[in-house]
Amino acid sequence: MANIHPSAIVDPKAELAAGVEIGPYTIIGPNVVIGENTVVGPHVVIEGHTTIGKNNKFFQFSSIGAAPQDKKWNGEPTRLEIGDDNTIREFCTFNVGTVQDKGVTRLGNNNWISAYVHLAHDCVVGNNTIFSNNAQMAGHVEIGDWVIMSGFANVHQFCKIGAHAFVGMSTSLTQDVPPFVLLNGNPAAAHGVNIEGLKRRGFTREQINAIRNAYKLLYRSGLTLDEAKAAMLAAEAGLPEADVVHARAMREFLDTTSRGIVR
Repeated sequence: MANIHPSAIVDPKAELAAGVEIGPYTIIGPNVVIGENTVVGPHVVIEGHTTIGKNNKFFQFSSIGAAPQDKKWNGEPTRLEIGDDNTIREFCTFNVGTVQDKGVTRLGNNNWISAYVHLAHDCVVGNNTIFSNNAQMAGHVEIGDWVIMSGFANVHQFCKIGAHAFVGMSTSLTQDVPPFVLLNGNPAAAHGVNIEGLKRRGFTREQINAIRNAYKLLYRSGLTLDEAKAAMLAAEAGLPEADVVHARAMREFLDTTSRGIVR
């Protein structure tokens, strides 16, 4: 049974699982589904067609599931989906999707979302990410697993950030970021591989070396993008699968980019 503070307003059509806690002055709309043991703090508004998994923690003053900041939106029943075990701090704004794209905004599992983060319509965020204060995502942005967004970083619409990338403080991104890349600046520039993050996540020396070699071919060799992809493919030949699998992910990411990559 859910534990709802007497001052909260919860629409009777909302679905709250066992162990859900709703804090003072919070508002829950009719099309909201909240999973087991999720805690919603005071003064939070959750509306729209929003589905939230289990064991999440929402701190005070966030706006979750509101209409997209898109003039083309005309009240369509688009969605916001949030997974399990996420921490969402104060004053965050997550919007539902639009019919011009997937129709859904998604946040995966075990993400740490700090204060004042904006997740715009149709964004897709993976698992185990960290967003520091005031990180801002425009619409249609895709963020891979284990990405770290530092404070005041902002991302242009339709950009993609590959897994394990590290985006430095106040970075302004207008192009895609391959996996594992560490970048900073305004405009953003690549500054190497996120080696410390990879070590913390258990990557072997051989795996890191393969990623570093792929990075050098892409960013330090003076090759064109097509030449770099061919050289990366050749470098993978003969290496054990366990050592080359992540370097291959960097190469394959290059075939998915629509905005070009940060140089």
